[in-house]
Amino acid sequence: MENGDTASKDRASSTRHCPEHRWCRPTPRALFCSTDLFTQQRGIKLTNLLTNLKRTLVIATWLSLAVAAPAAQTTPAPTKNPVSTALRDILTGRQKKTVVAVETMPADKFNYKPSAEQRTFGQLVVHMAETNYLLCSKATAVSSPKVEDVKDSDSKDKLVAALKASFDFCSDALAKMDDSKLTETTEGFGGKQVTRAWLSLILAGAWDDHYAETAMYLRLNSVLPPTAKK
Repeated sequence: MENGDTASKDRASSTRHCPEHRWCRPTPRALFCSTDLFTQQRGIKLTNLLTNLKRTLVIATWLSLAVAAPAAQTTPAPTKNPVSTALRDILTGRQKKTVVAVETMPADKFNYKPSAEQRTFGQLVVHMAETNYLLCSKATAVSSPKVEDVKDSDSKDKLVAALKASFDFCSDALAKMDDSKLTETTEGFGGKQVTRAWLSLILAGAWDDHYAETAMYLRLNSVLPPTAKK
């Protein structure tokens, strides 16, 4: 009996608990069950790693395509005459805003000037019209027309009409302009010889300065300039 109990204990002690959560006897298969499970777990981890790597590569590919596509779609074709084209584009907005600003000023304020040393608003309008004829003619090599002289003391309607006519001349002259003459020289301020490219830059800057001046005069008279209105 004692021998029988001993044998049972030996069998119980020799029975191993497999990591696969089942009881198994010490057979060759059971001896390697833990090794098989380790191999399976390692295989699962490797599979997950490869899956994550593929997913990362796919996402990176889509992102690169998403960035490259808009760049390819939005790349504009080279402009044949970039300077003259830019001037025409700038003129459209500056002409509209400046004319509207002058029209907005009340007629009884055309003799207004911020200080004794500055121009009146009427003088500013005359100056803008004269500058348009001069610079647009010089930059484009198109002769300016003979027009009736206007004075700062003229009526608001006459001054507004003169300003519109000067902008119309600029529009017509720039329509005939191309960049082939930008390197030509002509007489600039003070008799200095300058290129038409130089005068084109001065022209664009003058439009900005003139609108800024009209806006300042309007604000000093409690009138909102066009660009300040919603």
